[in-house]
Amino acid sequence: QVQLVESGGGLVQAGGSLRLSCAASGRAFSSYSMGWFRQAPGKEREFVAAISSSGVVTTYARSLKGRFTISRDNAEMTVYLQMNSLKPEDTAVYYCARGRRTLSGEGVEEYDYWGQGTQVTVSS
Repeated sequence: QVQLVESGGGLVQAGGSLRLSCAASGRAFSSYSMGWFRQAPGKEREFVAAISSSGVVTTYARSLKGRFTISRDNAEMTVYLQMNSLKPEDTAVYYCARGRRTLSGEGVEEYDYWGQGTQVTVSS
């Protein structure tokens, strides 16, 4: 059974930074891609970033590239999301998810296990 547990969310002022972590349990973590999504109140869940199983390939939502960085530590079975220059519109619940393949894209259907989410609130 795969479990994903996010941490690192909180309240931050605009322009600040946060680093989210997602700790995984279960087998073969290094065989699967991982992704981060977010969902703001009243909005659909949207893709933030993804990383291949090896960590070599990363993809980002076009609007976020340059401010957010995804990384992973396969030995620690953890994926990270470094968020810089945060804006009020980044306020959302952030979810990590395990991809179905070694490299997954932006669609929620490409991911099979999800964490419970961590709240990020950016004040103006």
